[in-house]
Parts: sequence; C-alpha cells; structure tokens
Amino acid sequence: MDLQAYVDEIKLKLTGGVLKLELTDDVIVKLINSAMREIQRYIDTTKLITVPYSGCIDLTEYKVSSVSRVFRTQSYIAPDADPSTGAYADPMYLGMWQMASGLGGVYNVSNWALNYGAWNTAMQTRNTLSTDLLFRFEKHTNKLYINCAFDLPANITIEYVPLYEDVSEITSDFWIDMLVNLSVALAKVTLGRIRTKFNQSNALWGLDTNILQEGQEELNALRIEIERLRGILADNNKVLGIIKDEMTEIKNNTKISVYINITRKFI
Repeated sequence: MDLQAYVDEIKLKLTGGVLKLELTDDVIVKLINSAMREIQRYIDTTKLITVPYSGCIDLTEYKVSSVSRVFRTQSYIAPDADPSTGAYADPMYLGMWQMASGLGGVYNVSNWALNYGAWNTAMQTRNTLSTDLLFRFEKHTNKLYINCAFDLPANITIEYVPLYEDVSEITSDFWIDMLVNLSVALAKVTLGRIRTKFNQSNALWGLDTNILQEGQEELNALRIEIERLRGILADNNKVLGIIKDEMTEIKNNTKISVYINITRKFI
C-alpha cells in the first residue's frame, strides 16, 4: 500500500464516506508517520543480502535497523579441492558416501575417519581461540565488523532487519493492518481533542465527543497487543535458540558416534 491508500482507508474508517472530516490529508499523513515510528521498533521481518567479505562492511546503502545473523555463502573447502565444485572439507561426507556405495567404496575409509578426527579437533580449537563469524553492528556509523577465525570467504551473507522510511516498504499484511489501526486510533484522539474544545447548546445535533475516549481505549489496546506479541516473539526466539543448540549437540554426537564406529570397524 502506498501513502495515499493509507490516507483513503483511514478517512473511510472515520467518516464512512459520508461525513465531513475535520482533519486534512496532511494531518492524516503526519499521524501515519507517527504510527509508523511507533511500530518500527517491533517489526522483526528480515532480509538477506550477499556482499564481498571484509572485516568492516559499510551498510549505509541498505538502510539497516539491526543485524540478526551472518552466514558464509560457501561451505568449508579442502585446500586441494576445486572451489567451483564446493567440495566439503568435512571428510565424513565422503566417508559416509563411501560406506553407502557398497563394498568397493570402503577403500581408504580409515584414513577418512582419522582425518575427520583431526579436522574436527582443529575446528573446535580454532573456534575456542577465536569465534568464527563473530560480528558487531555499529548503528551510529552503519558499519558491520566481522571476525572470521579461518578460511576467509570471498562473499558473506547478512540477515538484517531493514529500517523502513516509507509506508510502501511494509509488505506484511499483519503490520499493514496494525499501522492502519494505530493511525485510526491516533486520528480519533486528535479529533476528540478538537471537538471537546467546542460546545453546541442551540444546535439540532451535537458533536461526537466520545471519540476521544474511544481513540484512547483503542490506542492502549493496540499498544498492549504489540507488547504481548513482542514477548511471544522473544520467547519463540529463545526456544528456537535452545532447539538450535540441541540440534547442534545431536549433530556433533552423531558425527563422533559415526567416527568411532568407523574406526572400530576399519582400523
């Protein structure tokens, strides 16, 4: 939705297309921008970009609000492997392939198993001394600092939360509806404060001054809902982090178990 579509929908919700609205389009635009600033800090939808690797990357052109994760674009490659094939340095992939390919494929598998043990130990030692892909984003300068402990990649993929500068950049249906509802609530509060400044005693009808209370209640309800969703998202991220750690542990234990079984069988 573009800005004019937001303005038209808000005016429709306030007037039903029948009543005359005291607020001009310029005022409604300012209320929309105010609502957008409020929900900006809660939007956690991420984007991915791949850029050439550097220890310090300038992200000014991408309008980054925060950086979530950093990934390698290519798996670890053996020193003598062809980079175009992306051959894995982890020899367990080759060892497991040899075992699954039949009796003829077990040739020299013991060397692969021993190589895996040495390779895995080296990776753990390196990561202990210097954490791989440790990063820090400096918001003030929009600079991302990345530490690669080994095997400097040609490119790096960055997952980040964008900084929205225009309402048309919001594509999530949930946040579009939240922005509209929050803008309507702010408009009702503004209208209510305007209308409570006047008192008509001799008119056949009066102004709706209850709209002030209605807008304040909707505004408070929306803010409570956003905070509740923020807590749910934080809990989900915590749970996902625990699951990720457990899966990593299971993966490592599985690799070690396979390595032990191979060495017992073929060495």
